Amino acid sequence: MEIYKDLKNPASKEFEKLLNSQLSKINIEEGKIIEGKINKITEKFVFLYIEGLKSEPVLDINELKSMGLSENIKLGEKISVLLEKIEDKNGEVIVSASKAQKIKGWDKLVEAYEKKEPIMGKITSKCKGGCIVEHLDTGSLMFLPGSQISDKPLRDISHLMNEPQKFALIKLDKVRGNACVSRREIISSFKKEDKAKIIEKYKVGDIIENAEVKGYSSFGCFFNVNNELDVLVHLQEISYSRVNHPDEVFNIGEKHNLKVISVDKDKLQVGCSVKQLSPDPFEHIENYELKKVYKAKVVKIMDFGAFCELEPGLTTLLHSSEISWTKKNVSAKKMFKVGDEIDCVITEIDKEKRRVAISHRLTQENPFETFEKKYPVNSIVEGVVVNKNEYSLFLGIENLEVDAFLHCNDLTYLNNGEEELQKYKKGDKIKVKVLEIKTTEQKIRVGLKQTQPDPFDWFRNKKINQTVTVKIISTDNKGLTVRPEGCEMDLIIKKNQIAINPADARPSRFTDGDRIDCAILDLDVDKRKVSLSIKLLEEIEKKEALEKYGAEDSGKNLPFSSLSKDLDKKGKK
Repeated sequence: MEIYKDLKNPASKEFEKLLNSQLSKINIEEGKIIEGKINKITEKFVFLYIEGLKSEPVLDINELKSMGLSENIKLGEKISVLLEKIEDKNGEVIVSASKAQKIKGWDKLVEAYEKKEPIMGKITSKCKGGCIVEHLDTGSLMFLPGSQISDKPLRDISHLMNEPQKFALIKLDKVRGNACVSRREIISSFKKEDKAKIIEKYKVGDIIENAEVKGYSSFGCFFNVNNELDVLVHLQEISYSRVNHPDEVFNIGEKHNLKVISVDKDKLQVGCSVKQLSPDPFEHIENYELKKVYKAKVVKIMDFGAFCELEPGLTTLLHSSEISWTKKNVSAKKMFKVGDEIDCVITEIDKEKRRVAISHRLTQENPFETFEKKYPVNSIVEGVVVNKNEYSLFLGIENLEVDAFLHCNDLTYLNNGEEELQKYKKGDKIKVKVLEIKTTEQKIRVGLKQTQPDPFDWFRNKKINQTVTVKIISTDNKGLTVRPEGCEMDLIIKKNQIAINPADARPSRFTDGDRIDCAILDLDVDKRKVSLSIKLLEEIEKKEALEKYGAEDSGKNLPFSSLSKDLDKKGKK
C-alpha cells in the first residue's frame, strides 16, 4: 500500500493514468442497454461477461428461447441486456434481455412512426377486436384492429397468418407502451395510385354496362365496376319514383347499366345514375288512367309487398294489403317472384310527390260483392267452421273464399254464449242467417240463433204491470232464476224485487220448482229486455185492496203486515 501513499511517485502517477484511461472507456449506468458476452453456459442459465462489472450477470435460458434467441446461446456470442441494478441486496447484478429487446424495438417503432415509414411484421394470432402483429426486427407485439386488416371485409384471414408483410403505424401510446398498426392503409396507398389511373378512363356521359350491386347505405347504392372501381348511385338517382332505401329496388349481386354523371379526380370518386338512362316517365304520366288495368313487372319483393315497374324508371309499390281480397297481409313471396308480369289497377297518381299507387286485387272480382249478390241479408246459408277464438267462430261459405263472422252472442237465445261456443269445433257444419254485409270493409256477420224461434216473442203481446206465472229454476244470494210458463227463456228476479218488506226479501223462502206469480216491471221489445218483480205485484194488489176495502177488518185476512195501518190512515182522512 505504500506505493499509493506518495502520489508524486512516478509509479503512482503511472497507475493513476492507466486507471483513468480504463474507466473512461466503460460507461456503466443503471437503466441503460449494454452488451454482454457469453462466457459460460449451464443447463438452466447463461453467464455473461460485461467489462466494468464486478460480477457476472446471469440470464435464464428459457427467457432467451422465448425471445427466439435459441441460436445465439453459444460461447462468445453477444447479447444485449438492460442493466436494472448494478448490485441488489445479495450483491448480484440484475439484467434483462427481454426488456432490452422491447426497449430497442420501441425506439425503432417511434422512429418509424415519426418518419411515417412502414414496418415489417407478421400476424401471429387473433384476439378480441382484431389480431396481434409481431415486429420482425425486434419481436415487439402490436395490435391490428379488425377494421384495419383489409380495405374490404374478409371472412377468412388464414392466408395472412405468419406471412411477412408491411404495416403502417397509426397510433403509439408512449405511456402504456402500446402500438396500433394498419394493413389496410398500406393496401389503400397502393390502390390510390392505381385508382387515379382508372378514374382517368371515365368521363361524364359514359355508359357503364353490367355493374354489380355491392352494398347499400341510407343515402344510396354502391356498384362494383369490372372489379376495379366502386361507384355510388345516390338515392335520388335510382328511380324517378320515390325511393326510401336502395333495397326497395336492388338486390345484392344484381347487375345494372349505369350512366356516369360526375367524375371527381381529387377525391377519386365517380358518381352514376340509373334513372337517367331512361326518360322521365312523369313527363307523360297523363297517359296512365285511374282504375284501368296495366301490366307491371315485379322487380323487388319485400316483407310488406312488392315493387313493380310499369315502365323503365317508373317503379311503384304493390302493398301486401292490395294483393288479395281475402288473405290479409299475404306474403308477396308466396304469390310472385321477381320478373313476373302481373295485372294491376292504378288507384292513385300524385305528380307532385311523384308517386303512383297500384292494386292487384282490383283486377279480380270482389268475393264479398259476389257473396252479397248470391246471399243478400236475411238469407240462410250453410257454413263450415274454419277458425275459432275465445269469443267467435269464423265460417267458410261454399267456395267463395270469404269467412263469415259469428259472434258467441248470436249462437243461442237460451244459454250463455261463451259456454255455447265451447260446443263447436273446426269442421262443424252450421246453417246460419246473414245479418250484415259490409263490402267496403270486407266483413260478413251471420247468426245461428236468428234461424231459430225467438223465445222473447212470448212477451210481444204482454205489457208492463201484467201478472205472469213463473216456475223457480234456482235460487242464490242475488235473487231467483225463473222461467215464465209457456216461454223457453230464463229470467232473473233480483233480491230487492222479491218483497215489499225487506225482511221478506229472502231468496231462501223459495225452493226450486215452486210456481209463483209476479208482475212485469220493465219491457222493451226492440231491445229484447224484460224485468220481473214479485214486489211490484204485491204493491199492485195492496193498492187494489185499499181501493176496494175501506174498513180495517176487511184487511185482516190479507197477507200484508202493514195493511191495517194504511187503512187507519185512510179513515182519518
